Amino acid sequence: MCGIVAYIGAGQAQPILLEGLKRLEYRGYDSAGVAILDSAGLRVARSVGRVAKLEEKLEDLGGFRGTVGLAHTRWATHGSVTETNAHPHRDDRAGISIVHNGIIENYAAVKKYLQERGHRFQTETDTEVLAMLIGELYEGDLESAVQAALREVTGAYAIVVMCEREPDVLVAARKGSPLMLGIGNGEYVVASDPSAIVAHTTQAIALDDYNVARISRDGFRTSTIDNVEVTPKVMQLELDLEQIELGDYPHYMIKEIFEQPAALRNTMRGRMDTNEGKVVLGGLDSFAKELVRARKIILTAQGTALHAAMIGEYLLEDLAKIPCECEYASEFRYRNPIIDEGTVVIAVSQSGETADTLAALHEAKDRGALALGVVNSVGSTIARETDAGVYLRVGPEIGVASTKAFTGQVAVLTLVSMFMARRRFMSPEASARLIGEMEQIPGKIEKVLELDDEINRVTEKYVERNNWLFLGRGYNYPTAMEGALKLKEISYIHAEGMPAAEMKHGPIALIDEGMPVVFIANQGNQYEKVINNIEEVRSRGGHVIAVATEGDERIRAVAQDVIEVPEVSDCLSPLVTVVPLQLMAYHAAVLRGHDVDKPRNLAKSVTVE
Repeated sequence: MCGIVAYIGAGQAQPILLEGLKRLEYRGYDSAGVAILDSAGLRVARSVGRVAKLEEKLEDLGGFRGTVGLAHTRWATHGSVTETNAHPHRDDRAGISIVHNGIIENYAAVKKYLQERGHRFQTETDTEVLAMLIGELYEGDLESAVQAALREVTGAYAIVVMCEREPDVLVAARKGSPLMLGIGNGEYVVASDPSAIVAHTTQAIALDDYNVARISRDGFRTSTIDNVEVTPKVMQLELDLEQIELGDYPHYMIKEIFEQPAALRNTMRGRMDTNEGKVVLGGLDSFAKELVRARKIILTAQGTALHAAMIGEYLLEDLAKIPCECEYASEFRYRNPIIDEGTVVIAVSQSGETADTLAALHEAKDRGALALGVVNSVGSTIARETDAGVYLRVGPEIGVASTKAFTGQVAVLTLVSMFMARRRFMSPEASARLIGEMEQIPGKIEKVLELDDEINRVTEKYVERNNWLFLGRGYNYPTAMEGALKLKEISYIHAEGMPAAEMKHGPIALIDEGMPVVFIANQGNQYEKVINNIEEVRSRGGHVIAVATEGDERIRAVAQDVIEVPEVSDCLSPLVTVVPLQLMAYHAAVLRGHDVDKPRNLAKSVTVE
């Protein structure tokens, strides 16, 4: 959520900032703005809506010329969606301009203090309070003023600040919200996401919490908010511009759905040895003994990642025979969780920056747990703050509704479960058989993708219905949850996912004539039970859309529509059965005329609690 881009160098800032904002549009936002320093001083333009509207406004103003500036896409927290509340914000005395991701929790107290000092506020935002505080503390050194201000605030922030009195300096800082500094040849790009940096450089540093960077054209300095100098690690951004381009696809979401076979091959590459019946995970090797001796595993995540973690719970208990719990990260840290000796906590996140998941991770580590991460973004905060972990390696995901990251998370959790299982109870022969099946999954997904037109036709039959149910059992109960979430996220159709048996404990009252009910009815361990649940829905007039095993003739007698998927073992089935649900959600959104890649009110990476 929200996006930051800032630039200092020899080039014109405006086109670089606008290009960066466009690359950050997928993160979710409701307004945008830009501030650039030129010979006449600070020039600011802001607008409600898409970056294209900001671009139009800048054209009407004749454009801004200058080689230092900052820009922002805002997702409203404090204050309504208005041009006045859009970033960048200014102070009223020192010529300070600031962009900010996050929340200043004590802003009300700070605002009262500043009002008593004579400052006059124009917006409803917490960010303006921070701008005013920096201005109040400014005594000719912007870096010192930012450090002093940040010692007085609580909450989460990623900020970039500039000042009319120091036109050749940017100051950036972070706590709890991601921020990177791209290092070019005589130029620097600061951004909340590497996608806004890679067009200019692949060398970057990720700021750590409480770190401040002072940036000029001649170089940069990093320190803590207490002015203790730190030496950051420069990393190579593993991101190709081609990967974040749309290509011939109409939307990123459908592009990423169709990328799943290649993405999963990349996830598994070099990590499975069929001959030895072993899974090789270099990120976990040094903790193999602790994992074998673990007494309990807790998986924690939010949203789509939580559904992957729920499947992980089944996998770890089924394959590795270890007690496992799956927790909403947002609840975990506040409920006094029991962390015994031998507890392993696995944080699952696409971005590696999810605020709730990061907070849960900190809580677990403070209580002595071994902390592992399953993330996609290399160098992200969760990746840096866990003891060990496994990257998804599925490539950048731009669509707000996660698809290939979900299957990547499930694949990695399967590998982690097999890694532990082989060291605990699983025989080499059983492990080799499962590895062989894993290797076939990308090809089976390709077969499902061939049904795209058929799935579109099925979706079209029901797209006007405003209430859907998604039902599954065992491994495919979380898959049903994920299917319902996808439909809600981008088509705005109300949908609920639940265990198939739970339906008759209340939700069956919702079923009326023609209501679409999607069953994941592959021929797994609970197939007969699912057939019974289908009969219960049919007898009440519901229309059954069944995701069933290829060649299953029995299901056609009880379902109005059948989408066939290749046969696969129960524990691997979510990797295949989720794909038709992703396609249904996509086609429903397109048929309803919605902006698939930028659904309302949603953000790709939720970096505030």
